Amino acid sequence: MSAVATSGGTAVQVEMAGISNGYIAIGFSDDQTMGNDDIYICGLGSNGQLQIQHAYSTGRSSPSILSLGQVSNVITSLNNGVISCSFTTLNLISTQRSIGSSSPYYLMLVYGSTSNGNIQVHTKTFVSSSAANISSPGVVSTESFPPIVKAHGSLMLIAWMTTGSLGMIIAKYLKGMAKGEKCAGKDVWFVAHLSLMILTVAATSIAFILIFADVRDWSGGAHPVLGCIVMILTLIQPTAAIFRCGPTDKWRFIFNWSHALNALLIKVLAVAAIFTGLIWLDNTDNQWLVKVMGGFVGWEALLYILLEARRWWKRKDVTNGGSNSTNVELLLLGLFFIGNLCFLVALLVGIGSQ
Repeated sequence: MSAVATSGGTAVQVEMAGISNGYIAIGFSDDQTMGNDDIYICGLGSNGQLQIQHAYSTGRSSPSILSLGQVSNVITSLNNGVISCSFTTLNLISTQRSIGSSSPYYLMLVYGSTSNGNIQVHTKTFVSSSAANISSPGVVSTESFPPIVKAHGSLMLIAWMTTGSLGMIIAKYLKGMAKGEKCAGKDVWFVAHLSLMILTVAATSIAFILIFADVRDWSGGAHPVLGCIVMILTLIQPTAAIFRCGPTDKWRFIFNWSHALNALLIKVLAVAAIFTGLIWLDNTDNQWLVKVMGGFVGWEALLYILLEARRWWKRKDVTNGGSNSTNVELLLLGLFFIGNLCFLVALLVGIGSQ
């Protein structure tokens, strides 16, 4: 994309091009966050032809379409999926704090799909790392995602790939770990499970607060909806555990089943939220971050299969007078943690590079 003010400063020449199946758009902003931005959209209209639209965003919802105004020299093309547009505008650039081409603006470039000529939520966003004064042309680099978005994604990965997964596995398969030994008056397995799940709730809460404080609305497709549900269910889990009845109470089975089912639901929704988040975040051509996450899901599924097989075999062995040792489960947990760490590091490095 490029935006250059004419010698007299009365007009701005705009050019933009990119691969898209619907539209591309350039925005002039006072900051690196969507909202109060002057926008020009080049996208497919209801007739299937490219058109230029002038718009203004008041938040993270769909921008308001304005009168095109004094726009001329429009040239558009769609070739092999690449949308290209150039035009000259005499409209004054206007944001919440700045007016005219002599003020510095952050430049935004987004792309996404259209439906009957109406733009949908953008697929990707590129924002210049510094403000540019278009009356004095210079090259600016793009910053795809702010650090707060990367921190959000990293915390969610740590919570639901590592601490949450380990905590759930310990509670389900390792209750016999260090049998008879206590820590702070509690069974060792329970202390390990509780510690890991506290870390999971804390990481999830911090991640949610960070992104919600930055975005400040619920738009953005399935990902924020899934994230909000995960956050609500995550807070319900420890709250219900605090008020649970005693181990020997006749209604204890209700808590046990609801606690386990809620944990499973959270896990499924968290993984779905991570997938949708990585699809949105991954700027690579082959979406390798999504593939790595798929590999992790397969790795965790394999562990559960092995642990279930081990539990079935141990029950059979104990019935025949065999040992009830948890050594095999601990070995499998150790192998899972090593593999888990490899997947996690790969994804964290990938997020940091976006």
